[in-house]
Amino acid sequence: MSDELASPHLSHALDTPENAPLVSEWLLGTSAVLAYHLDKTDVARMIADVSSAEVRLWDTEYNQEGYRIVLVVEPGLYPTYDEDAMEGIAEVMREVLWGSGKTIDQLLARPSIPRLGPDWRRQVKTADGPKPSNQGRKVQLEPGHPVEDQMRFTNEWELDVYRVLRERQESLPDDETIGIVPLCGMRVRGWTFEPDLLITYRGYVGVIEIDGPQHKGHAGRDHSRSRLLLNAGVRYVDRLNVEEVKSRAEVEKFVDSFLSRLTR
Repeated sequence: MSDELASPHLSHALDTPENAPLVSEWLLGTSAVLAYHLDKTDVARMIADVSSAEVRLWDTEYNQEGYRIVLVVEPGLYPTYDEDAMEGIAEVMREVLWGSGKTIDQLLARPSIPRLGPDWRRQVKTADGPKPSNQGRKVQLEPGHPVEDQMRFTNEWELDVYRVLRERQESLPDDETIGIVPLCGMRVRGWTFEPDLLITYRGYVGVIEIDGPQHKGHAGRDHSRSRLLLNAGVRYVDRLNVEEVKSRAEVEKFVDSFLSRLTR
């Protein structure tokens, strides 16, 4: 099976039923990689942090299709998508579409809409600060996320890995144990990330990312993210694909391998 990202049919409009499921990830991924190869790393990083792109046919003139594209971004990042940033992104996206008879008439950004729980008033009033600045605080405002040891997790998969890490933590001597930091905000040059689990051990720092079924098609973005973390001093980054995990023993094997490689 090929790992190549599926491409839309450029002979058809980008928002047709057959293209709509493909065009967002294809346009974002292709544009980010092209920007990186053009040494426009800041533009590449901004594209990589876009959650999705809403693509609609806007105008047709002289056999040229003009599109209105709306970039959906996390509310905390939305202010950074200013006029200069959007023009840089549009320039690269037009290069991607060059020669296809398609262009960008409008490129806009909007914040993603948070999930709403029935007790949203209490969640907002008790959240740590009015504007969440990292994923840990963002999760406080969303319903249905697991909580353990006074820490929040995005899903049960992250919690399962955390529990195995905690068992390893408790089995180690006091002067040689590990630190476990779920969903922390981490700033690298030009970007802010929220690693699923940041681990400290024997003077080293590592990151574990847990990839669920919704993570398909993000391989290029994941590689760029890992490279940025390594460049910022993280010693080792590993990813656990939950679709390939069938038992707790496999999670334990993954954690043990991660801790071994972190200190190798």
